[in-house]
Amino acid sequence: MSKLVDGILDLLLPPRCAFCRKVLRRGESGMCASCEKTLPYRERQRENGPDFVDALCAPLEYTGAVRDALLRYKFNGVTAYAGVFGRLVATCVSENLAGEYDLVSWVPLSSERLAERGYDQAMLIAMAAALDLGTVAVETLRKTRNVAPQSGTGSPEKRRANISGAYEAIDPELVEGKRILLIDDIVTSGATVSECARTLGMAGAESVVCASVAR
Repeated sequence: MSKLVDGILDLLLPPRCAFCRKVLRRGESGMCASCEKTLPYRERQRENGPDFVDALCAPLEYTGAVRDALLRYKFNGVTAYAGVFGRLVATCVSENLAGEYDLVSWVPLSSERLAERGYDQAMLIAMAAALDLGTVAVETLRKTRNVAPQSGTGSPEKRRANISGAYEAIDPELVEGKRILLIDDIVTSGATVSECARTLGMAGAESVVCASVAR
């Protein structure tokens, strides 16, 4: 019965590529074959992380169709994109960070932003990525201050000041001695993941590595 319902929904609202928005063909999932080949993949997906982050990886450059897709996902409620974003992150993690983490987590929204948006975009990507990696994503951090959006804050120094002290570890016993993979949708200056990693380190985490959809 559920397959019949899914088929009817596909006819009424056919699944589209997250990037070019063309209707997907049979066998395609999340993105079309053309975009899969032509997306702006990063030549070097792994790099040294910002302060408190041992390494960072991201499969895509934050430009063009990737930027548009992430903005639709983040601000227009297109949560279905989480699946394809999660798969991209999982592949990148498998190729660049395998064996370097014990727990998968994410950069959380504040309660105010979560109520406004209705979903935590990084959490959904982390859950999808963890599923592909054969594990589960667990909540390790809470955002205690609803700061101004980092995208409009300005210089790296101002971004670091804006986000300083905005997070706390939910359960220090959960992270103590653990190597944590922290997932976000986009990493720009790295100030946010750096602050999250600092907070986790103060709670006893052994190390933090990060992954995002785009950089």
